[in-house]
Amino acid sequence: MSSAWLLPEHLADVLPAQARRIEEMRRQLLDLARSYGCELVAPPLLEHLDSLLSGHGRAQDLRTFKLVDQLSGRSLGVRADMTPQVARIDAHLLNRRGVTRLCYCGPVVHALPSSPLASREPLQFGVEIYGHAGLEADLEVIELALDAVQALGLSTPLLDLGDARPVRALLSGASPLVAEGVRAALAVRDPRALRAASASLSVAAQTGLQCLLNLEGGAEVLALALQELPDSDLMRAAVSDLSWLLAHLQRMHPQLRVSLDLAAMGGNDYYTGTCFGIYAEGQSEVLVRGGRYDEVGAAFGRRRPAVGFSLDLKALVEGLPSEALRAAIRAPWGEDGALRQAVRAQRRAGETVVCVLPGHEDEGEEYACDRELVLQGNQWTVRPL
Repeated sequence: MSSAWLLPEHLADVLPAQARRIEEMRRQLLDLARSYGCELVAPPLLEHLDSLLSGHGRAQDLRTFKLVDQLSGRSLGVRADMTPQVARIDAHLLNRRGVTRLCYCGPVVHALPSSPLASREPLQFGVEIYGHAGLEADLEVIELALDAVQALGLSTPLLDLGDARPVRALLSGASPLVAEGVRAALAVRDPRALRAASASLSVAAQTGLQCLLNLEGGAEVLALALQELPDSDLMRAAVSDLSWLLAHLQRMHPQLRVSLDLAAMGGNDYYTGTCFGIYAEGQSEVLVRGGRYDEVGAAFGRRRPAVGFSLDLKALVEGLPSEALRAAIRAPWGEDGALRQAVRAQRRAGETVVCVLPGHEDEGEEYACDRELVLQGNQWTVRPL
């Protein structure tokens, strides 16, 4: 017999130490985004299903929880990704002509987990830049993403750069079902599954897709792509853009580890240009995904150049080393006015003060109290423990 308090699979409570760390990181990331000129938006958790899934394929539909609105009788969806919502805000509510930088942070819910160990309730933080089609916006987004993971303690991240256009060129004319199968095979780098999924395509397209699996490594990948892939405007544009980004990143971040992967598509089928992932050293799970998706606003009647990234704060916290307990001041509980004023003064100064309630002298397990508030003469003062 199962317990009434057992949570559904891939959902979990966030306990004090982790919750505090997640909240501190959320604030840190929002402040970082603001330093780049990003404005904070907060889309609703629920939307009409036809709006929430506008422009999306079957994969997004499958991971979206659906319910019926008792007020209107219309179908609602619980957001599984905030990027389309932010695109809707840019297209319809702000409706600006120039560049708009937006950031957001909130929970999303997945009907199915993205991996065996993934949560179905990620806390998604993201940044989007609308209105600039040039690579300057791509570079700014990548640098902001790198600043974000480094600010959170990942000192040696690996940047995996790719582009959606070579795959798009090879899938030109393919049915949505075939394209979905090819992308799924490329995502797991399975040559056998890729051959099966692309069997209905031309021989040149099949050969090109197989070549993509080997186009992974350093700058030499770009020269190999020009030699081995079928020539197309999309493929040449991808190579040119990746060369530009790589040169700028190497010049501005000489210690950064960069890998090029032309089979990578950023994990989402809405990417239309450069895309990237950021990994922690020694880990195989991607921490940050981003890229260019110039067509995402078309579903809302306004096609705008767009580039951005997102990450799951919960997953990031789990991948970081444990943090030491927070230093705090231990204080006695009492009705003395001077004591209570002293406690408030310390808290206003930014200190954590844990008052020991009567009969609970072991209070404060969440904090490492290294000082105490004591009465010396007629004055309450802080001294080391």
